[in-house]
Amino acid sequence: RSLKNKELIEGFTSTISGQCFDLDGKIDILAETPLHLSDDQQAALEQVEFHAYNSYLIDGETGSGKTEVYLQAIASVLRYSKQALVLIPEINLSPQTLARFQARFNCPIALIHSGLSERQRLEAWWAAASGSAGIIIGTRSAAFVPLKSPGIIIVDEEHDSSFKQQEGFRYSARDVAVMRANRENIPLLLGSATPSLESLYNCQQGRYRHISIKGRHGGAVQAAWQLVDIRHSQLNTGFSQTVIETMSTQLAEGNQILVFLNRRGFAPTLMCHDCGWVANCKHCDAHLTVHTNRPGLHCHHCESRQALPSACPECSSDQLNYLGQGTERSEATLQALFPKTIVHRVDRDSTGNKRAMEELLTQINKNEPCILVGTQMLAKGHHFPAVTLVVVLDADTSLFSTDFRALEKMGQLITQVAGRAGRGAKPGVVMIQSHHCDHPVFELLSRHSYAKFAQHILAERQFSTMPPFSNAALIRAEFHQGGEALGLLQRARHFLESQMPSSPALRYLGPFPAAMEKRSGRYRYQLTLSSTERRDLHLLLSGLSHWLEGDKAARKVRWSIDVDPQDTI
Repeated sequence: RSLKNKELIEGFTSTISGQCFDLDGKIDILAETPLHLSDDQQAALEQVEFHAYNSYLIDGETGSGKTEVYLQAIASVLRYSKQALVLIPEINLSPQTLARFQARFNCPIALIHSGLSERQRLEAWWAAASGSAGIIIGTRSAAFVPLKSPGIIIVDEEHDSSFKQQEGFRYSARDVAVMRANRENIPLLLGSATPSLESLYNCQQGRYRHISIKGRHGGAVQAAWQLVDIRHSQLNTGFSQTVIETMSTQLAEGNQILVFLNRRGFAPTLMCHDCGWVANCKHCDAHLTVHTNRPGLHCHHCESRQALPSACPECSSDQLNYLGQGTERSEATLQALFPKTIVHRVDRDSTGNKRAMEELLTQINKNEPCILVGTQMLAKGHHFPAVTLVVVLDADTSLFSTDFRALEKMGQLITQVAGRAGRGAKPGVVMIQSHHCDHPVFELLSRHSYAKFAQHILAERQFSTMPPFSNAALIRAEFHQGGEALGLLQRARHFLESQMPSSPALRYLGPFPAAMEKRSGRYRYQLTLSSTERRDLHLLLSGLSHWLEGDKAARKVRWSIDVDPQDTI
């Protein structure tokens, strides 16, 4: 501004030219012939009203053809010269999503996500706002993109927690999409093979229309599940002999294999065998993870890094043991077990470079025998027709989590990753290693019964009056000294109780230390509010936000209010 006042620079406004997307019947919107719909797909499409608001939950098992329903719904909207907004949970899904939409439609398509340059995002934003793009595909921030002529909003994998912004300005892109569709008076399609409990509850309450698509498209069948009891078993760096033999057979038949382990790095813990020293993060209440590709000790919470020691810093012993297993270690183990087979590791570390994921998918889609080992990045929306075996190495972790959403997330994740098997002409097999094969969760999921699993979890939530049968908010405070954060939340609770005392319909819990009390050098505390009435919760939080903004002590403490929190740890 000072340079402008001195007339050393001048400001100007430049408008990017763009022709408004308008068919007027001059061109065929389709670049290829749509696939033939099954009876369930056709019934789902016919239920969508394109000229009014309704929220539709399209509940179809993995491989059932939900995307084809999206494509044909979008075609109907484009013929009215309206725009379609499609939200996807991960940037890594954008290459295949964009390619599939470009193959189907003769119209400009804009792509919006944080991996683009500022110039690319500006051009995509303007294409959406000016109406020159008929279809806009993006991650959660695209929920706010301006549309000149909105016609439909689609949220694919609506259950995915990636749609919730966890830091800074907190919002749920799925909920933003619901409100936006309502205000624009256009249809909203929420699609998932593992719908969130909130969406299923909204269907029960009549807020959403529940549309089911049974079976897999094209005659493919769901993969057979096999629970592998690893109690008393001798494991080869996490792999049971049963799994290794099955993998060998599948590779000999020319198939691809997916190994799922939701843990990056080589090993989650480094410990001295002689004195028991453990490598901990100086800034967090967490162990440092051993990485070998870029050798060092990494904290996956604050991203701090240290050199990998050659000897114990406490006793100088060289007996340092790597405990546990990450994707890097699994990759090394598989390369040793199957030296003639290509092993692709798919996690945040291996796909960090631009276009890395796209190039990797190109290699995988050649359908040549290989092994994919990776994290939840492999579980989301990918179509690997040559994958006939899925192996889940560590399925037990979430059974004992302090997060009340852990079982729901585990069921969704395992069902999603299992859905990558048998999507082509060959039948698939899913092998799940566990010490608790008799757990009711595994029993339900192994029978391809996510619906019964979800109803089981919903019944537990209703009994304990947990979301979605109540409305929750989490007030967080963190500071370099724990007493300041705790004191602020104690005063905040006193203020809230003075406005609305605790009752059976309104509960306060805390303040307590977070499950990970220290993170990034800050001590973290949290206060939970739970109310059966949404309106009461909003009134309380509105008053609390004004109180916190006016409190002098709150100005030096980092605090936040998170409504409908997805992460309570």
